[in-house]
Amino acid sequence: MKQIQPTAFLNNQPYYEVTMIQTMKKLHRDLPPTKIWGYNGEYPGPTFRVWRNQPIHVLWKNELPLKHFLPIDTTVHGAEKDKPEVRTVVHLHGGVTPDTSDGYPEAWFTRGFKEVGPYFTNEIYTYPNQQKATSLWYHDHAMGITRLNIYAGLAGLYIIHDEEEMNLDLPKFPFEIPLIIQDRSFHRDGSLLYPSQPEIPVPGVDPSVIPDFFAETIVVNGKVWPYIEVDPRLYRLRILNGSNARFYRLSLSNGAPFIQIGTDQGLLASPVEVPHLLLAPAERADVLVDLRSFHGETITMMNDAESPFPQGTKPDPETAGSVMQFRVSSKPSALATCSIPNQLTHIPKLKEKQSHKTRKLLLNTRSDSYGRSIHLLNDRLWVEPISEDPRLWSVEVWSLVNVTKATHPIHLHMVRFQVLDRQPFDEEKYEEEGKIVPTGPRRPPDPNEQGWKDTVRANPKEITRIIVPFGPYSGLFVWHCHILEHEDYEMMRPYYVIS
Repeated sequence: MKQIQPTAFLNNQPYYEVTMIQTMKKLHRDLPPTKIWGYNGEYPGPTFRVWRNQPIHVLWKNELPLKHFLPIDTTVHGAEKDKPEVRTVVHLHGGVTPDTSDGYPEAWFTRGFKEVGPYFTNEIYTYPNQQKATSLWYHDHAMGITRLNIYAGLAGLYIIHDEEEMNLDLPKFPFEIPLIIQDRSFHRDGSLLYPSQPEIPVPGVDPSVIPDFFAETIVVNGKVWPYIEVDPRLYRLRILNGSNARFYRLSLSNGAPFIQIGTDQGLLASPVEVPHLLLAPAERADVLVDLRSFHGETITMMNDAESPFPQGTKPDPETAGSVMQFRVSSKPSALATCSIPNQLTHIPKLKEKQSHKTRKLLLNTRSDSYGRSIHLLNDRLWVEPISEDPRLWSVEVWSLVNVTKATHPIHLHMVRFQVLDRQPFDEEKYEEEGKIVPTGPRRPPDPNEQGWKDTVRANPKEITRIIVPFGPYSGLFVWHCHILEHEDYEMMRPYYVIS
């Protein structure tokens, strides 16, 4: 993937211009070129590499066609017939950013800023980059069509570096490899396939939004089932699940473990060895892979996560069950000095007694007027009044009570948080009486979740508790499920940080 460079300086700070355009890309040797939408014409978009406390400015420009090439359901809020078909707005996912540069879903803009959404304020975004070293990503967030714009190609990586991370004895370029994992389906002519109807068509709505979408092929860094030639040495992989709805449970075919050193919001306190790596949409994992004992081997990264997760079926090992290959050279590696540190960083543990407020928030479903299932946050639609209004610098505990059948990756904009625990509850009691009755003890997060997060897996029939410090900015933000089909169809809510 290409790395982007600033084009100028604004207020003595780096200034970038990024243009969204439609182009053709060859994603596999056996596929005809595929029409995609890319930042600067690239799929994925170019990678930003920035330094902590060095702000940057970005002008995001929309030069896309006026008509979308994927099916738009105009019954979805924000995508009605009176709205421009092609609208974009960029969100820096995980970025600690003021609301005017956050990419609010209704702050969209069209080609040449000819039309803008009701919450649009400024063309140039400012990213303060005040947070510790981490792997973020940027992607489209336009109301009602996020699932289509990201599927078309509008996503890229944004990596923040700092001195603490650089002083660790970790692999550096070219032995540090970002991996954006997505799933895509194709027509025979190479064009992207995205369904215009669910499996059972919806009478009176065409095209119709679908509950979720699991494509047939895996695409890594814009290539279908790629391989990479590597040396027998230690590698650092920055992995992003950039899929619309697919979860990944990743493992290596030779049984080698992943050594996880970081999560969504930066380094863990110390490395955690995991035999497999579970990533929901939008989650990231920073891992080390030790290939020093595998001279001349071909190692496949595999996926066996169910779709939908966790109640669905496992993927075919020949299709979505295979992600990519690492082809290890039989020759000795050049001198490599990097190693696996025992300690990485200090993470102050937030305690429940620090919280100023606790909120119980339901993840639920109901039917719309066409009989389709809508996923909701606390049984509220997007247009209903704001109900989450934390005060600036307050700490809150959010209890996410999932009464649906699927795991939902819940993402909060602007803030980072820690996972407190998960607890099962009696599903029958809820269905019969509407009561949440725990059936077991609270269990702590997995060891590789015990760092700073911005996206958490809220499992069905469980209460997932997170503790959230709200700062450093006041203003209007959103929280939502990052299964994009859910997000687009009502599983997203605004929240307001009161100063």
